[in-house]
Amino acid sequence: MARPEIVMITAADGTVAEPAWLARAEGVHRQLRPNLPADYAGRLREVFANGGRMALVAEDDTVRAVALWRVIENTYEGRRLYVDDLVTDAAQRSQGHGKRLFDWLERHARELGCDVLALDSGVQRAGAHKFYFREGMSVPSFCFKKVINK
Repeated sequence: MARPEIVMITAADGTVAEPAWLARAEGVHRQLRPNLPADYAGRLREVFANGGRMALVAEDDTVRAVALWRVIENTYEGRRLYVDDLVTDAAQRSQGHGKRLFDWLERHARELGCDVLALDSGVQRAGAHKFYFREGMSVPSFCFKKVINK
């Protein structure tokens, strides 16, 4: 068995560099985002065109974890790497895949000159919260939202 590796799905310009891996990522990604449209690749290409980037942990030909992020400049933190999605295959949790990807995201954020690594996590995801606290993250604020187009 090959050692797990990080695979960049997107190129620096947001184009899909690894279409076969993007297709393989769908099943794991849908564990977190089951309501993604049927045209998964098409939707992700839209996200990538608007600044989203994706990487995953692969072991042999299998996706173990997926991350989708973007770099955002704002007035209160400076340059932040914001993680839209971070999910490990439910059957592979506690195997180190999420930590491998989180550590890579942190290194990548530093390489990109980011001041902060940030994410939002649903209130129901207690296991994920334990992981984030263990990785040194804190809860500095509440996130409010109002659905305006349904």
